[in-house]
Amino acid sequence: MESNSFVDFFAAFDLKEFFTATMILFAVIDIIGSVPIIIDLRRKVGHVQSEKASVVAGVLMIVFLFVGERMLNLIGIDVNSFAVAGAFIIFFIALEMILGVQLYKDEAPETAAIIPIAFPLIAGAGTLTSVLSLRSEYSVINIIAAIIVNIIFVYIVLKNSGYIEKLIGKQGINVVRKIFGVILLAIAVKLFTTNIKELF
Repeated sequence: MESNSFVDFFAAFDLKEFFTATMILFAVIDIIGSVPIIIDLRRKVGHVQSEKASVVAGVLMIVFLFVGERMLNLIGIDVNSFAVAGAFIIFFIALEMILGVQLYKDEAPETAAIIPIAFPLIAGAGTLTSVLSLRSEYSVINIIAAIIVNIIFVYIVLKNSGYIEKLIGKQGINVVRKIFGVILLAIAVKLFTTNIKELF
């Protein structure tokens, strides 16, 4: 019985779902847009704990994927309601990226320790909300795979932040943010319309 469940878990892998979830998390995490903050941290303290920050952020996201729904159930909120709320958060993050404004953001951390980088820079409120919102639409295996791919990318960016900034420059970072902002805006609308139907 357990063996069948295990097989079913991996059989649920879908390339399209995996790709979409990966793109959503990539846009929400916005690690490319965070390169200037990472550069500033590196200048202040001399070292960014890339490995630890990436692992902690990944663990946070995967744990929240599994226990987030139970936490919601304890306070009487269903996943669809949370997904609609998540759609609003993603919508506002997208507006920030497109318009270049700051609607809400935690202050830049003063040190390059694990906590400020892993949370809230990588696995912040928007990322954790998105992870749980994705669960209302996609299979868990696809979301986990998307998280792992994004964490690997985050690690690469953290390790090579100085080189990336020189390569694409501040203007290039802004262009990437705006492109993914538009994608994220469309995703927020889709997430909202899909889950609002379930509530009524």
